[in-house]
Amino acid sequence: MRPLIGITTYRELAQWGTWHVPAVLLPAAYADAVADAGGEPVLLPTGAVSADLVARLDGLVVAGGADVDPARYGARPGPHTTVVRPERDESELAVLQAALDRDLPVLGICRGMQLLNVALGGTLVQHLPELESTGVHDPGAGLYQQREVRTEPDTELHRLLGATATVACHHHQALDRIAEDLTPSAWAEDGVVEAVEAADRRFCLAVQWHPEETTDRRLFAAQVAAAR
Repeated sequence: MRPLIGITTYRELAQWGTWHVPAVLLPAAYADAVADAGGEPVLLPTGAVSADLVARLDGLVVAGGADVDPARYGARPGPHTTVVRPERDESELAVLQAALDRDLPVLGICRGMQLLNVALGGTLVQHLPELESTGVHDPGAGLYQQREVRTEPDTELHRLLGATATVACHHHQALDRIAEDLTPSAWAEDGVVEAVEAADRRFCLAVQWHPEETTDRRLFAAQVAAAR
C-alpha cells in the first residue's frame, strides 16, 4: 500500500471555462512530487478536514500560499502583509496540530514552514527586503530565485541533501523567533534560515523553498519512507 499523504490546499476565487467561483486549489507539482516519491496524495480542503480524517493519513504536507495572519503570533500586519487567509490559518493549524499529536511525518513547504513555527510558538519576519544585507528570495510573480543553502551537520536535512544544495525560493517572509521545539538546519548565504526540523519526532522537517518545483524528490521520498 502506498502511504496516504495529505496535502493542504488553497481556497481562492478561481475562473475556468464558464465558471468564476470559490475553488479548492493546489499546484499540481505538489501532488506529482508526492506520487513520484511513492505516496498517495490526498488533497485536504480548507475548513472541511476533521481530526478523524487526519487519523487515517500516514503523513502531512503543509503547502505554500498566502501570509500567515500576524495576529496568530501577536503582531500587527505590516504594510507588505496584504494577502492573508485567516480561515486557512485556522483550518491548517487544526490539521497540523492533529498530525503532530499523532506524530505523523510532517513536511512543511514555504508558508508551511512559517505556519509550523507559529503553531509551536515562534514568530515571523513580515517582509525580508526590510532587513539589511538580505538578498532576493522573491524575484516576482510566478518566478523562483535560485539560492544555495548550507545545511547543519548532524541534522536530517544534512543527511538527505549533503552540505549544500541549490534550491528554488519564492518568499518575502521568514522565521524571526524560532520555536523552542524546532532546530534550524539550513541557511541561505545571507543568513536567512531556510529550514527547520524537530529532532525528537519521527519526521518533522520544514523548508522555506519549493522542492516540488524541481525534479529532486529526496525530501518527499524521506517523508514517504517515514510514513511507511
